[in-house]
Amino acid sequence: MNDSYIKQEHPDYSANAHMWRRYRDLYAGGEKFRQNAAEYLVARQREPHDVYHERLNRVFYENYIGSIIDWYTATLVRKEPVVEFLGASEPAKSFFNQFMHDCDLRGTNVTQFFREQLTELLVSGKSWYVVDFPQHGGPALTRAEEDALGRSRAFLTAYSADEVINWSRDQKGELEWAVIRTTCLKQDSVQTLGWVRERRWIYYDRERYEIHVEVEGEKSKEIRLVAEGQHGFAAIHKVPLFEMKISPGLWLMNKVALLQLEHFNKSNALGWALTMGLFAMPVIYSDREFQQTMGESYYVQLGKEDRFGWTEPEGKVFQIASDNLERLKDEIYRVSYLMQQAGGGGAHQSGLSKQWDFSVTAEILRAYGDLIKDSLRSVLMAIAEARQDECEIDVSGLDEFDIADFTTEVSGAQALLGLGIDSPTLKRQVQKRVALKYLCDARQDIKNRIVDEIDANPNQ
Repeated sequence: MNDSYIKQEHPDYSANAHMWRRYRDLYAGGEKFRQNAAEYLVARQREPHDVYHERLNRVFYENYIGSIIDWYTATLVRKEPVVEFLGASEPAKSFFNQFMHDCDLRGTNVTQFFREQLTELLVSGKSWYVVDFPQHGGPALTRAEEDALGRSRAFLTAYSADEVINWSRDQKGELEWAVIRTTCLKQDSVQTLGWVRERRWIYYDRERYEIHVEVEGEKSKEIRLVAEGQHGFAAIHKVPLFEMKISPGLWLMNKVALLQLEHFNKSNALGWALTMGLFAMPVIYSDREFQQTMGESYYVQLGKEDRFGWTEPEGKVFQIASDNLERLKDEIYRVSYLMQQAGGGGAHQSGLSKQWDFSVTAEILRAYGDLIKDSLRSVLMAIAEARQDECEIDVSGLDEFDIADFTTEVSGAQALLGLGIDSPTLKRQVQKRVALKYLCDARQDIKNRIVDEIDANPNQ
């Protein structure tokens, strides 16, 4: 693989790279947004440069979409998804118990990992993650040796939408190959003076991987191949890169970005006008030429027929601008399916109307929950296939958002069992659903033990 090939970018990536940067600024807000504010604060026609520069120094940003996205992710994964591993393989269950609590070899549990993936999804419209296995020298002769060396310890690595720069798919839509580009600052040791920027390309196809590195400042500008070999999914002939993608209707940042930018420019224009209105300009009504010095330490001497006053805006346009900003804020929440959280819009709503608004929000949350469950199920099944684990995996949950408390769940389960349906399978499934929801924050091995005990006592 030559240098020009590894640097090549997919047309979709090139078209969206600037958009992703803008969306990340809108989500982050704060100092990150202020540093790039010149890209978003629109200059007035023929506005003097020094005036625009002063406005730029006083810029502020009311970040509604960042709070909205964080609310969705926090609400959706407030409880962990319910994952069941069914099968007789104890080593497989032991591995997945460990994996659920540390899925990236950095102490991140699966719930936290996919919460971060959902945030990336709502900001960029897609997110990526790789399933990798530790690399050790020499082949393992047996599965036991492979487990002992830690080579079967699968782990996840997340990548943002703007880090996967090139890819190709077959007619079924499955990846044939992909290229990931990452950049970081490095300093070899504390004695080394200065930092250098290292750019890394990781190439995956259905069987092999390659890692290429370029370090800025080196005399040679060539990209070096530093590692290559077979990856952990080579046996199942699959690219170990997984994509989470969202439909345009559920892509919150894409729906709100233009509204948020319009609100940003108008709120800053209103803020500037109000600030300038505090510094009123003196007006002299006189037929004589006025040559006196004005200032707080001076006085003004007027003739018998002269008059003195101050200019002050009437404020009508300020009220119109304030009303428009309120409408833009409500529209941001409306297109985000959170009208009930808009400041004044829900104050005069009836209880039934508020319940209906939240039911729409709950359906959107369930759609996000289904996406996470499908993604989690797919990656767990792919890992099980790559490891040759004989187990079935089921993922449920992420469908309750404090709309009903746990007592309602228990009452519904009791009512269902009270119908007298003669089905031990139904009884076991209801018991497992209620138990696992109540113990959603328990360790995975405890959950598995409860499931096994329920399955072993169907008539209890």
